[in-house]
Amino acid sequence: MKSIAKGLILFTMLFLVGFTIFQEEMKSDRIVDQKIELSGSGGSIETKNSITANEKKSFIQFINKVKMRASWYGPRFHGRQTANGEIYNQMAFTAAHKSIKFGTLLKLTNIKNGMTVIVRINDRGPYINGRQLDLSKGAATSLGIVKPGVVDLIVEEVALADENRPLLALN
Repeated sequence: MKSIAKGLILFTMLFLVGFTIFQEEMKSDRIVDQKIELSGSGGSIETKNSITANEKKSFIQFINKVKMRASWYGPRFHGRQTANGEIYNQMAFTAAHKSIKFGTLLKLTNIKNGMTVIVRINDRGPYINGRQLDLSKGAATSLGIVKPGVVDLIVEEVALADENRPLLALN
């Protein structure tokens, strides 16, 4: 019974500390009036109580920006087991790489058209020389690379920003 009470007290203290920090961050946001000019019309729209974008903290960061040659795979493998044990869904936003850790999120940008998606590594491959990444059909479709089949992409790892990593894990 004592351990339950101690756990409850610890949880309450952590909750209150987190709530206090959140309240302080909310107070620190600056409210401004914003004026948007309409091109060609000569008029303007005024909005009140908007928070400036440059004062908001991002919860994610993009690291290790590299260029990779990518292809896609889908119909032949749909419904089969991937290297990490899950069932492959060709329309999910997933990818295969020979060594990147399973579960890693990658932001992919098509160099030719600027289209961007975020995929999760859940499989191993590709096994064709000169290619570093195999995308699901869903990710390839969203990037506009189904027809060309093989393209160069800008690849960035998606990670939590430093200030958002937990100091304490309760498990």
